[in-house]
Amino acid sequence: MPKHLLQTLLLATLFVAGNAYSLSAEEAKAMASGEGDARIAALRQAVSHADERTLAFIQALADDSVKLVAGKPVVVQGAQGTDPVTGQAVSVPATAEDVMNNNRMRGELDAALAAAKLLSPEVAVRREAIKTLQGEADAARLPLLDKAFAAETDAELKESLGLMRAAALLDSSERGRRIEAAQLLAGSSQAATKTLLIGRLQAESDAEVRSALQKSLRAVEGRLAWGDRLGAVFSGVSLGSILLLVALGLAITYGLMGVINMAHGELMMIGAYATYVVQVLFQKYLPGAFDWYLLVSVPVAFATAALVGAALERSVIRFLYGRPLETLLATWGISLMLMQLVRTLFGAQNVGVENPSWMSGGVQLMGNLSLPYNRLVIVAFALAVLATVWFLIEKTRLGLFVRGVTQNRPIASCMGVNTARIDTYAFALGSGIAGLAGCALSQIGNVGPDLGQGYIVDSFMVVVLGGVGQLAGTVYAALGLGVLNKFLEGWTGAVLAKIAVLVFIIIFIQKRPQGIFAMKGRSAEA
Repeated sequence: MPKHLLQTLLLATLFVAGNAYSLSAEEAKAMASGEGDARIAALRQAVSHADERTLAFIQALADDSVKLVAGKPVVVQGAQGTDPVTGQAVSVPATAEDVMNNNRMRGELDAALAAAKLLSPEVAVRREAIKTLQGEADAARLPLLDKAFAAETDAELKESLGLMRAAALLDSSERGRRIEAAQLLAGSSQAATKTLLIGRLQAESDAEVRSALQKSLRAVEGRLAWGDRLGAVFSGVSLGSILLLVALGLAITYGLMGVINMAHGELMMIGAYATYVVQVLFQKYLPGAFDWYLLVSVPVAFATAALVGAALERSVIRFLYGRPLETLLATWGISLMLMQLVRTLFGAQNVGVENPSWMSGGVQLMGNLSLPYNRLVIVAFALAVLATVWFLIEKTRLGLFVRGVTQNRPIASCMGVNTARIDTYAFALGSGIAGLAGCALSQIGNVGPDLGQGYIVDSFMVVVLGGVGQLAGTVYAALGLGVLNKFLEGWTGAVLAKIAVLVFIIIFIQKRPQGIFAMKGRSAEA
């Protein structure tokens, strides 16, 4: 419900509130004037049995719509004053004093209003109220929390309310209730619960309560540790899927064709900028269909990068086959030219690419484990691209020709295969896949002229580790390096993790130069 509508409804109750419970003049004055601690105590006491009129007055306090007239609080709307207790009109003199709320008091007012919303008939309102009150529960709110817990029908919200109630019980003066609270909190997977238990453990003097708190703390820490481990696995799979997208194109241009393409990262950059251009066009001409721009960006990014790759192959690279050093130097120079071209067209600053609404947010599995939608979509997208590439290479006429040229170029040429055309098609395919990688990367980071520089080395390592020309090896290497890198980051930090992975690859290649999977064919055996 919009805030202004809620405010209107609450203020309207000043005139129609029932007589079962009525805000007293003493309560209103205690909440509006006096020292901060006394006002907060009065506010919490009023919220525990608040009726509509009390909530309307609290809303008015939060909106700075209350003044003191001769020491009595008056709700002011425009030039009209209203007595919060009787609902009668009151004149507001020029000498009326404003009720001042510091940051602490404003936080308490917001928490009080959120606590009142726990009894709302709308699930979304109750969920938002619980989110606001997390970490704010105390013994003063126990009556309202008990009432909300008993009335809650949604299982997920009831569990959250139970944890909030247990957190509030920790402040109880009764030993048995503190033990009960500790036992209830053992089922939490929230990091805030761990902090709460540690703080209470430091202040607790009763041995039995301390034992219950320690047992619950161990349970919560174990659950959080599992959340961290699963989070590291997902982060590794996410990183591996990105490396897979980046390396798939390179597996074709380098693995199948033997071309050391140092401009591969810049072909990714072209795909990312193609996505940016499509986004801008949708924002300008089709704003109502903006959520679908990414579906259009995928073929555009592929086609743009593939055309650039085909042009590079026909104009430069086809003259350098069999000369790896010259190919490396030429493609490195091309990469510098492409980066400068992008700086000239789009500027040196990064450009922002927005996620569609259906890629925003994530799935909350545990207190400290969240799976973002954009990462999940990229993992699925990488698998779809992998399946498409496998089908093209293994099940189509183009794939048959590519494999034939890769395994024995002279014999393929003798059999009537136009090897020059196949080279162009294969290089364009690898370049297009790099464009798809750039399209995916645009959804998780900024797009800039240096986008490809951060992935070119990692993609070469994936291809070499997996085995030159082997798609299966590329998949294993990408996912393995992604998961390994993320686990090592948790222990050693990002820099040392990169070094450790590089050392591992060097040792592995020394022991097994052909990679995880060796290439099959007469050229490999020669």
